[in-house]
Amino acid sequence: MILFLLPTHDYDPTEAAVPWAALTAAGHEVRFATPEGHVAPADERLTDTGFSWLSPWLMTRRADLATYRRLTEDPRFRAPLPYREVDPAAVSALFVPGGHAPGVRSLLEDATAQGIVADAFARGIPVGAVCHGVLLLARTKDPLTGRSMLHGRRTTALTSLLELTAWNLTRRTLGRYYRTYPTTVQQEVTAALADPRHFAAGPVLPVRDTAARPGRGFTVTDGSYVSARWPGDCHRLAADYLALVEARVPPSRDTGR
Repeated sequence: MILFLLPTHDYDPTEAAVPWAALTAAGHEVRFATPEGHVAPADERLTDTGFSWLSPWLMTRRADLATYRRLTEDPRFRAPLPYREVDPAAVSALFVPGGHAPGVRSLLEDATAQGIVADAFARGIPVGAVCHGVLLLARTKDPLTGRSMLHGRRTTALTSLLELTAWNLTRRTLGRYYRTYPTTVQQEVTAALADPRHFAAGPVLPVRDTAARPGRGFTVTDGSYVSARWPGDCHRLAADYLALVEARVPPSRDTGR
């Protein structure tokens, strides 16, 4: 199975739904796991509440939100596994979306989730991550070396520029909503790498990709691992992750493909 690790709540809807849609359209079975096996809603501010006058820039795009609504109707999404019941040997590919609201910490700080990540890297199965999701990988230690599973790999993640720009735009009304931790994602991920140059920030002025124009997005692929920075990269990320999966994982028989 292809496993998506979700927090209790507060993940970014685009970062989960767009890769899910690409995989399921190609005939692959996607399962979900959450800390206690409860259904995990995305960050409500990104799906419903909004950001007042900043909503056109910060909320989930209409097409991606429609994809997220379809995701929430998937029977497998409605019946997630608890992290502790995941059989790592049954996982054929792993994907970790991000998010910055407080609930995402239930994923990023979970030792069982880190164990699932460590097993995935050890077996060389496809691993995809985006935004804060990359933090889970950076925090996961290789049991053989004690170093981060990203040590020696190339990656991207939410850049400090993107994170601090969103925070500065909203901090008067939303406080630390865009600052999950005191250290930025880029700073923590880079500190886990063998060489700071292994972190790729991408274009200084990011442009959101779309289903019709995935090439606008930015990703970094290193072997069986692919990463992206933010929701604006997720259509390209979905295509690149699907390519890794297609090379290694046969489609599910019960999907009609």
